[in-house]
Amino acid sequence: MKTFHILGLLLTYPVSETLDLWPDMSELLAKEKLLGTKSLRNIQRWIDNRLKEDRYDLQENYVATFDRGRGHSLHLFEHIHGESRERGQAMVDLSEMYANKGLSITQSELPDYLPLFLEYCSRCDYTEAQSLLQEINHILVSIGTKLKQRDNDYAQVFDTLQSLANTKVDQKVIDAAIAFVEADDTSLAALDKEWEEAAAFGGDPQQSDCNNCPDPLTTNKEQAIKFVGGMQ
Repeated sequence: MKTFHILGLLLTYPVSETLDLWPDMSELLAKEKLLGTKSLRNIQRWIDNRLKEDRYDLQENYVATFDRGRGHSLHLFEHIHGESRERGQAMVDLSEMYANKGLSITQSELPDYLPLFLEYCSRCDYTEAQSLLQEINHILVSIGTKLKQRDNDYAQVFDTLQSLANTKVDQKVIDAAIAFVEADDTSLAALDKEWEEAAAFGGDPQQSDCNNCPDPLTTNKEQAIKFVGGMQ
């Protein structure tokens, strides 16, 4: 099911290799017919509007959206376990789940990265994939709500994922996300302090950066190549 993989690619750093494929992705979303009419129209409009923007602006907006602060983090366990010890075992369990479907990841990739999770979903049958989305729907709702509160149009991708999950939204999650945005300090000083505290809790920040964080350029190029291969 390419729909899950496509939505994951839309949430990766926008390098040329993936941006050039966005028009084809839009067509494939229509052909696969997993999205309802309204959701399909909205995400296709989102793709069309983004393609009209300068690529450097797209990249800058992506970094500002997902890489500054933890409220919009695309790493699922950040929203569940934070920096607790449980996160490590959860990563191992998720990696093993991926391996059972033949999805192998490199040491530079974190298995809880949402686009990678969606690639796994694309290898499942629809019922299983929808069930997996339902399990993380509270995270999708939380991130999507925060983005809406900030008038960030990446919220549309999360709305589309929620339409695929097709499950009840917990109002408490929405209220908590709104409260988070209202109380959030987005100053540079606050962001610096937030990441300093994370590094102090998690260990050597330089080692973490070198060994755990995926290179967005390399990762996206590899995903684009895989996607092109799947289209042929």
